[in-house]
Amino acid sequence: MLRIKRLHSFLIQSFLPLLTVMFSVCLFVLLMQFLWKYVDEMVGKGVEFKVLIQLFFHAANMLVPMCLPLAILLASLMTFGNLGERFELLAIKAAGISLIRIMKPLLIVVVCIAAADFVFQDTVLPRAQTKVSTILLSLRQKSPELDIPERAFYKELPGYNIYMEKKERNGMFRDVMIYDYSHDSGNDAAVIVADSGCIKVSADKKYNILALHSGESFRNLRKRRAGKKNELIPYQREKFRYKEIVVEFDSNFNMVDESFMEGRDISKDMNALRHSIDSMSTVTDSINRQIATGLIDIAYGTTFHMTGKPMPEDSTIATVNDFFENSTIEKRLRIIESAKSSALRKTNDLSVRMFSQTDARKQLKGHQIEMHRRIAASAACILFFFIGAPLGAIIRKGGLGLPTVLSVFIFILYYTIDTFGFKMAKQNVWEVWQGMWLSSLMLTILGAFITHKAINDFMINTNDMKRVMSLMKTIAAAFGINVKTKEDEDI
Repeated sequence: MLRIKRLHSFLIQSFLPLLTVMFSVCLFVLLMQFLWKYVDEMVGKGVEFKVLIQLFFHAANMLVPMCLPLAILLASLMTFGNLGERFELLAIKAAGISLIRIMKPLLIVVVCIAAADFVFQDTVLPRAQTKVSTILLSLRQKSPELDIPERAFYKELPGYNIYMEKKERNGMFRDVMIYDYSHDSGNDAAVIVADSGCIKVSADKKYNILALHSGESFRNLRKRRAGKKNELIPYQREKFRYKEIVVEFDSNFNMVDESFMEGRDISKDMNALRHSIDSMSTVTDSINRQIATGLIDIAYGTTFHMTGKPMPEDSTIATVNDFFENSTIEKRLRIIESAKSSALRKTNDLSVRMFSQTDARKQLKGHQIEMHRRIAASAACILFFFIGAPLGAIIRKGGLGLPTVLSVFIFILYYTIDTFGFKMAKQNVWEVWQGMWLSSLMLTILGAFITHKAINDFMINTNDMKRVMSLMKTIAAAFGINVKTKEDEDI
């Protein structure tokens, strides 16, 4: 019994350092991907460094649920691959310890990590996603810093188009030309030419001051009237030695109020998600009943409104036609105009109701997807362990070579299927549980197959892979996915 406890300690000490390293590497890679994705939102805004640190901190928290399953897959595969490569796994099995008993201590650790991951997603993740969305929106709304290029028109200042020939190191511009549209949105812009100039920022950072030296300005005082090509237009011409133009340009970074995120699914914990789903389901059912009542009213309720008589229970198209044929021409015209107006009014009313129904369904679907996604992400940690540990015992290769290639391939396959299922659920093609758990189902099949082979010390051959692919194709067909292989095309 003491030997087993020492073995457990040895396995855990081998697994946890690899897990920590792999998690750090995965998090760093995904953070770099996040940086390249949103680099345009950050560059040229003059944002304080602490704001960027805050953004990356919350982005790192947001990426934890994606990094953790991949890190567990890599660490478990490398741990058992190292044991197999050094023949330690063979020695342990020779002592009468099965693979399941070897995996048991690490499985307990992984289950604890998955539970901690679920708690993390329920407490820290909503706050992180809210913060990241708020900071990114604030960055988008912030005006860019003035960085006027040489020999090119700069249009970032509202109402002005600035061109300069040369920019010196001290910040002075040479040969400046400015088109001023601030007083006229048409084609008649004021033109300002100056020998040199610079840009200064006001003390409150809400205005930019264009300081120009030795120049002149030209402005039309009235637009040319249509059809008057030879008309003389009064204009204003001014020469100046020094001139300042004040432009409203807020350079401060103002954080957007987070209250606009309160109703979104990504900012709620599991209890709030369940409460919102119950409330939205009630609202959706109420809207559906209203629309059904409106359709019945449109189809039957107003059919005999012009007659002043109640609608007969056995009304048919023939009855309506008889009533219309027996009416006078004037009455027919009134009936047609009234029907046209009524149809237009009812159509507009139904359009408003259908829009409310679509919006309510979209919000309900988003909350359901978020709830299933958090549970599936935690379950993926355990499923990836049942793929990585047996696969490492089979290939018996450690290090960063083959294990990394296999792990990345499996994770890309999982991510692709998960994205596909997410889109199917979001577009209301599948039920939410079908789309969000499709990738987990595929992982379960693959994990069960590899674990069975590893327990019985079987090698994975081509026929085994064909049977697994056939089972996956059957399950995919049940979800409405047609997968064709080369063998199917040959048949």
